[in-house]
Amino acid sequence: MGVFSYLLLLVMASVHTWNLIGDQAVSHLSVCVQSVCRAVCVFLVPVLLYVFWFYVHLSLLNRSGPHDQMMSSAFQASLQGGLSRITQGQPLEVAYGSQVTLRSSASQPIPCWLHSHKVNYPIRYESGRGSSHQQQVTCYPFKDVNNWWIIKDPDRQDLFVSSPPHSVRHGDVIQLVHGMTSRFLNSHDVAAPMSPHAQEVSGYIDFNVSMQAQNLWRVDVTNREAESEVWKTILSEVRLVHVNTSAVLKLSGASLPDWGFRQLEVVGDKLFKGSSSWTVEEHRYGTSQEQNDREAELHSPTHIDVNRNISFWAKFVELQWKMLTVKQEDSEHKYSSSPLEWITMQTNIAYWLHSSTNAQVHLIGNPVSWGVANLSLLAYQVLAVIYMLRRRRGFRDIPEDAWHQFLSLGCVCVGGWAVNFLPFLLMEKTLFLYHYLPALCFLFPLSPALLEHAHTHLLSCQAYRRALCVCVLAAAMSVFLSYRTFCPLTYGIPELSANQLEALRWKESWDILYRRR
Repeated sequence: MGVFSYLLLLVMASVHTWNLIGDQAVSHLSVCVQSVCRAVCVFLVPVLLYVFWFYVHLSLLNRSGPHDQMMSSAFQASLQGGLSRITQGQPLEVAYGSQVTLRSSASQPIPCWLHSHKVNYPIRYESGRGSSHQQQVTCYPFKDVNNWWIIKDPDRQDLFVSSPPHSVRHGDVIQLVHGMTSRFLNSHDVAAPMSPHAQEVSGYIDFNVSMQAQNLWRVDVTNREAESEVWKTILSEVRLVHVNTSAVLKLSGASLPDWGFRQLEVVGDKLFKGSSSWTVEEHRYGTSQEQNDREAELHSPTHIDVNRNISFWAKFVELQWKMLTVKQEDSEHKYSSSPLEWITMQTNIAYWLHSSTNAQVHLIGNPVSWGVANLSLLAYQVLAVIYMLRRRRGFRDIPEDAWHQFLSLGCVCVGGWAVNFLPFLLMEKTLFLYHYLPALCFLFPLSPALLEHAHTHLLSCQAYRRALCVCVLAAAMSVFLSYRTFCPLTYGIPELSANQLEALRWKESWDILYRRR
């Protein structure tokens, strides 16, 4: 939201600097010094402020919240509670015999984990295409015991970690065994259910029909330059390449039909398009050799809590990238609104309601200040049209300095309002009242500036000036009284009765909550 205001500032600063360069009365040294100072103020200071406030943000808000799941596993594990509560104390290096859950880096903003269950693909799909009829492998967006896989050394039969552990490294070939069903993660030259251009991924079942197992996968640690060639829990991003076909294990983005429980499709893709990396999120060293003991081990709680600190810059970069790339939900929100409703205050947002009383907190505008801001916008536009028409006819109602000041006022206040409001008319994302606040902030200085202009250049009669002062005082008192009236909705105190809250509902479209007692 701040980008539009920043672009307006850049344009104004560029024009001002260009005029400065053309001023022959200013020395070359002064032009250079002032240009450098402007560059520092326009480029360096905003960057430092931006980074500083995110440093404060990430330092103070260090606990897990309800929506941190859209961040990477490493980011989540650095927060108190949440993922770190179930990952503390777990081994760092993935070894042969490790029991892991694999989270797809492509599953944003909702996470999902590589998953399998005791259900096979249908013999034929709805399109009539045949399948391997082997065990389904999907990506499941919930924590589940069927998300656990065992890293197996192809040259050993053991499914437990040796002593000392043999760590998996970049380029190693592994097998992935599903913990609950003991099926090997497999892929072959059979079209995937929803993505026929890609290969099916399955849990291998030997039906004795000459379909050989193809369950070898090569480990590619994609961020090994930043971390290491050893496959690490949470920190490493790994691409799993099918050895027989060179296809990459990835989330296709499609949802399976009812026979696949609407879970997400996993495929083997030779095109390598999109994100195809996986992260080990939960990890423990397997110790059980028997199948029954292994199932009990997978059902048992994981290790308790790990603090995996990642640097501020890693968090900062990831957070910026998420803000730019994570898509909004398509569904309408209860408090979403259109830009035209913001101007007329047709909407509000209820943020909090006390569990047992009528105390509540809303984002709701001050009707008087909102109205004064709209009136100022209209007054400036009307006055600007009148001035331009009269100047076109040769009339100079105000001095040139005052005219340039009036134009600058329009560039800053009206221009700032326009660049922060008009783009929202073209956006299809879900919008809320708070999106209008930057635009509104540019209208508030417009009111006193117009009053000063009118007092200085338009009202020559002393009586008119006194009348203007009276109107200003009346408007200021009205703003204050409106503020006092809506204080209980803004701050949640004092608590009001149902009848008092009903009296504050000045517009039918306002959603004010209350309990009748």
